[in-house]
Amino acid sequence: MEKAVFKKYEDGYYTFIFDSGLEMIFEEVHPKVIHQYDLRNDRSLIGETFEISFTEIFDDSDEDFVIYRIERLQKI
Repeated sequence: MEKAVFKKYEDGYYTFIFDSGLEMIFEEVHPKVIHQYDLRNDRSLIGETFEISFTEIFDDSDEDFVIYRIERLQKI
């Protein structure tokens, strides 16, 4: 798991900034994570640091198209 700061949720996308400075946008979130953290509505989570693990989902018809999905999230 890597460390990242939750930046925002907007229009169905979750933005996190990793320790390396990399900003990543996630389209999907595992249902368990959504149940544990209301990233869509809980503004108090903005700026919080999390340990995050995610997967890359490649589209079979377009190998350049990748969806990032949050699999686990743990507030530090």
